[in-house]
This record gives sequence, C-alpha cells and structure tokens, in this order.
Amino acid sequence: MNIVFVTQWFDPEPGAMRGLPLAKWLVARGHKVKVITGFPNYPGGKIYPGYKMRWRQRETIDGVDVVRVPLYPSHDQSALGRITNYISFALSAAFAVVSTLRLGADVAFIYHPPPTVGIPALLLRYLRRIPYVYHIGDMWPEAVTESGMLGRGALKKVAFAVLNWWCNLLYRHAHDVTAQSPGFKRIIVERGTPSEKVHVVYNWTNDEVFRPVERDEQLAEELGLTGRFNIVYAGNLGSFQGLDTAIRAAKLLEHEPKIQFLFIGTGQKEAELKALAASLGVTNVRFAGPRPYYDMPKINSLAEVLLVHTLDLPHFVGNIPSKTQVSLASGRPVLMAVRGDSADIVTKSGSGVVCEPENPQDMARAALELFAKSSAELDEMGRRGREFYLAEMSMEVGSSRTEEILINAARNA
Repeated sequence: MNIVFVTQWFDPEPGAMRGLPLAKWLVARGHKVKVITGFPNYPGGKIYPGYKMRWRQRETIDGVDVVRVPLYPSHDQSALGRITNYISFALSAAFAVVSTLRLGADVAFIYHPPPTVGIPALLLRYLRRIPYVYHIGDMWPEAVTESGMLGRGALKKVAFAVLNWWCNLLYRHAHDVTAQSPGFKRIIVERGTPSEKVHVVYNWTNDEVFRPVERDEQLAEELGLTGRFNIVYAGNLGSFQGLDTAIRAAKLLEHEPKIQFLFIGTGQKEAELKALAASLGVTNVRFAGPRPYYDMPKINSLAEVLLVHTLDLPHFVGNIPSKTQVSLASGRPVLMAVRGDSADIVTKSGSGVVCEPENPQDMARAALELFAKSSAELDEMGRRGREFYLAEMSMEVGSSRTEEILINAARNA
C-alpha cells in the first residue's frame, strides 16, 4: 500500500512519535510512505543547521521518502507569527499535492495540529481522489482558547466559531478519524461525527529508550537522591504545567524530611519556580536543570515516584500528557495530578495515586500515601503500569491499529 503523510512537524523536530517512527514501522511492514512536511524549525522558530529554505527538498530518512516544502519559520508567542507559520505550510503543502508531485497514494494520513493541514487533506480527497485518515493529536479550538492565542472578547468568540466549524468539516470529510484519548473521541462525537468512524489510538513514547533500567548509584549521588524518597518531575517547566503546586505541596511535607521533589528540565517558569521555592524557604526541593534525553531512563529509575501535573483546565480532561506514557513505560509509580483520561488510566492500571490538580494539600496527601508504601508495593505499581502501557499504549499496538485503519480506508473509500 502507498501512503502519503502530511504533517507540519517531522524528524529531526522533537516529539513527533507519529512521524518518523510510525513511517519507519509501516515501511518495515512493506508499505511505501511519502511524507510532505516543512523545513525543521520547531521549537526555536529557526531553520535547523544543515537545511536551507528552498522551493522543494527531497531526502530519504531510514527508507522513508520525505518532501520538504517552504514555510514561514516561527514558534514565538506572537499570534500573527504562529498563524503565518501554519498557513504558509498549509499553502505550500496544498500546492505540492495538486502540482507535479507524484504521489500514487492509496490513502493519506493527516496529522493535526494545526488544523490548517486540512487544506491539503481536502485537496487530496477531492482533486486526487485519495481518502484521508485524520489524526487528532490536540483538540482545537479548545487548545488555543485556553492558551490565550485567540485573544479576548468578540474576536475570541468569532475565532472559536470559525475554527470549530472548520475542524468539524475536516472530520466529516475524513474517511476515519483517530484520536489520542477517549475524551477526544467523546468531544468529536458530540460535535456530530459518527462514533463508528472515530477510533482511539493512544500516543506512545520511544519504547526503545523508556523502559526499566538498573539503578545508577553514582548518578543518584550526583543528583542528591541517595537516601531520600524522590518524587521526580522531568520535562517542561512551563505555564501549563502549574508546578508551583508541587513546590507548595513540598512545603506542607517538610515534617517528613525524607520526601524530596526533584525537577529535571527548564522552561518559561523556571526562574519563577526557583523564586517561589526560595521565598517559601523549602528545603526539600531540588532543581537539576536539563539533562540529555538518553539520561532520562536512568533518572526515572532512581525515582520512587514520577509526577505528572497540569493546570486544572477543561482541555486537559481529554488530553493525556506525554509524561504519562513515559512514566508507565519506565515502570515507576505515578503521582497523577491531571483530571479525566490520565487519572482514569492510573486508576484502571493500578499504577499510582491520583490527586486533584492545583491542590497542594491533596498532592501532599497523595505523596504521603505513596511514602507509606513498601518498596515491593511501589515496584508492583510500576510493573502494573508498564504492563498496561505494553498492552494498550505501546508503539507496536498503536502502529498496528493505525495500519488497520489506513488499510480499511484505502479499500473502502
């Protein structure tokens, strides 16, 4: 089967697990994959070294045929810059799919966000007679509404209505829709898309990297983890993560000197979080800064508990933060402070303890509950989490489900 991917972000840009890993998996299964994507510029908004903006660039990455088209590079806080970035790629990709680019595809896989990728999707469907499967990695317009990107007042309402109409149009014309969580499926169905054409395919993480590994006692000593009960947060110290809650919870736990919160990473809120910790005088919080990607499995193995937290926003009820998959795959217990699907996964799998987001008192309560458990009980939680991940969320499971949906779309369009 010949498959064309349309995705604004692709390797070597980070975080695109449905990009190159999925394409390589499909190629290994005997399919031919052609990717239409932009020149790599995320997250810094600058073209990566080794690439130069041009009308069209072809390359082969691990057996995957990649066609890069021009776009306006931007990923700052400017709404105008982001919109120009999205639209420029959509128009370049649209021209590519209707011009001289030889596709010969049986089906298209369209990765959303941003929803502007729907422009080339519709052209593939109605000008090239190629059905498309539309994957929802983030729910718009809710995601941009809560980020503040749409502004305020009447403009926000108009933008929301237009985006809502456009997204529903794309779902309607897709042969199938795949969503990364049950909550996303529920929203899409409530908007009028038939339930039978919406499939839940969980996001996965890099299975080859994130797995249980032996403890590195030298690294534990270096990070100040020896002899402590370590609750570890690793990732972006940004606005949506709301990590001031964890620092306030740490203050409430100072009577248990063994409990320690460790933050690995950097981000917009790093300076504010350090200032808050200093102002509260907490003694059980450590900031270790960013660490190399391939060090993270070793760091996760040193954690008694891995923390997942987001702000208490409606959008996150149906969203599953990527740290969920990383935590489960790593085989460590989870302290889950996210409502909805993420909390349901931890409860269903028995892989940790759930608490309310943005509630320091409840996070402290959950931390004490985990602290009271034996090492054997904690290890069992981690084992159950990894077992759930392998059965429901792994790359093999998700890729197989995606392949089945793509084959069905190609045969029955």
